[in-house]
Amino acid sequence: MIEAILWDNDGLLVDSEALFFDLTRKAFERAGYLLDSMYWGVEYLGNAKHSSEIARELGMPSELAGRVIEERNEAFLQCLENPVPLLPDVFQTIGGLSGRVRLGLVTGSPRDKVERMHRDNGLLGYFEVIITDDDIAFPKPHPEPYLKALERLGLEPGKCLAVEDSRRGLASAHAAGIPCVVVPNYLTRIQNFDQAYAVEGRVSGVLKHYDALSLKESDL
Repeated sequence: MIEAILWDNDGLLVDSEALFFDLTRKAFERAGYLLDSMYWGVEYLGNAKHSSEIARELGMPSELAGRVIEERNEAFLQCLENPVPLLPDVFQTIGGLSGRVRLGLVTGSPRDKVERMHRDNGLLGYFEVIITDDDIAFPKPHPEPYLKALERLGLEPGKCLAVEDSRRGLASAHAAGIPCVVVPNYLTRIQNFDQAYAVEGRVSGVLKHYDALSLKESDL
């Protein structure tokens, strides 16, 4: 029986990935370099390359890249002073699952940024466990973030379901032994999700998989 659902954050619950890409694209453009959304979706969000690696691959000198990325980071922090929109169906889906199954958040963002993103929407109160970049040594696609969540929940991988938006997150959950439903966004939709338990167009699609898995277990 599925006892917990573990959720990614950026690009799945909140529309922060689109915001972050747009700020990066504009910062690169001001420096004279064009950044394509498909390239970003594959290399940064899928293959876990750092912004500095992508800048170098585009031919940007290291010193300039450092300034451009710092400028982007400052702009992103400023944007977090305003609410980051939740993606469609998120609040209804999380609220509908609350009380039926344990919920956890497993994100590569630092805790302070996560708290700023959600400070006005009340969503964090639904999560029993929150794993952030501050809690781990090895980020996704390494399994440590999910293994840490399992440890804190006291559960085996087969008792959990993960939900991610990218191949990087999927690889992390898969390596931890947790089946994963992927809900791609417009930046990650071109990635390969061959290891996914299922791929859904909206977050609400997770509900039918949780219900089906729960019903399957109850019939055993």
